[in-house]
Amino acid sequence: MNSFNPPIRTLMGPGPSDIHPRVLAAMSRPTIGHLDPEFIRMMDEIKVMLKYAFQTNNEMTMPVSAPGSAGMETCFVNLVEPGDKVVVCINGVFGGRMKENIERFGGTAVVVEDAWGSAVSVDKVEAALQANPDAKILAFVHAETSTGARSDAKTLCEIARKHNCLTIVDAVTSLAGVELRVDDWGIDAIYSGTQKCLSCVPGLSPVSFSERALEKVRNRKTKVPSWFMDLNLVMAYWGSGQKRAYHHTAPVNALYALHESLVMLMEEGLEASWARHAHNHQLLKAGIEGMGMSFVVNEADRLPQLNSVWIPEGVDDATVRSRLLNEYNLEIGAGLGALAGKVWRIGLMGQSSKPEKVLFCLAALKEVLKG
Repeated sequence: MNSFNPPIRTLMGPGPSDIHPRVLAAMSRPTIGHLDPEFIRMMDEIKVMLKYAFQTNNEMTMPVSAPGSAGMETCFVNLVEPGDKVVVCINGVFGGRMKENIERFGGTAVVVEDAWGSAVSVDKVEAALQANPDAKILAFVHAETSTGARSDAKTLCEIARKHNCLTIVDAVTSLAGVELRVDDWGIDAIYSGTQKCLSCVPGLSPVSFSERALEKVRNRKTKVPSWFMDLNLVMAYWGSGQKRAYHHTAPVNALYALHESLVMLMEEGLEASWARHAHNHQLLKAGIEGMGMSFVVNEADRLPQLNSVWIPEGVDDATVRSRLLNEYNLEIGAGLGALAGKVWRIGLMGQSSKPEKVLFCLAALKEVLKG
């Protein structure tokens, strides 16, 4: 066996995205203990910067020591108790995963379904909450990674609040890529991932919980069924002050990377990051439409950082992606579920959202499509 040396790729799929050398270099810094006073100081800085990224003052804002799927599970395992009725919106793969979590933790899922590629219907959600006045939670995906559709999180949260429901929001692909304002929109529990628009290494999941959400956690009738994800225990480690209780061995070097990526986000500015992603989408759009192809999602609901494009008739999905990877070291994503074999997912996230990368992707795709 020899040391593993990966090829150098341009990552323009649904994640992970390209990682800046500063973030990779941060990972190589000396490992220190996860209870070291200097490490605790860095943890506090990460919390401050994540609050900025989420636009929240929630004290319970931190990275879960596992990928976005664990962030999702952290939200549901803490907030859903056996017998709780939860209205869950499904307009792609990841809404379906929310439903799985609800049912696994003993909740009753009331499904609001929309076509893949569409935003969550505000009217359907209103109707579902009116029909289910005993619902405790509304769960939906802000940025559906399987299709590239963006839903109106602000309005959905307003409806939930009107019906006295908490909200759980999937922001895995939206954080730092499009407008997201946790406090202004009244989001109660939200989770994301580090490997998308933050352009950090995979394996961490930023989460944030409102005081309303924490009140539900504190007043549970049953124990949180996951020891590792129980917020009551985790916050003894991710709390405040120098004295922290041991909970688990944090991924020290991965957190160095997250710290650096958040420093870079603050240097650029959050709104500037949103604008950059929007600008580069327009560049991609011009090129894709210039080649006669079209997008799955209508423009008003489209994520700039995750673009689902219909595969031209007669073109083999796997062959094109294989040639892009092998001849150009360029990765784009395949379709999932109902869209498998029908669409490509082109990611313009974080460090992969640059004009030169968009132009490279378009040129490579054009050459491969020539045959």
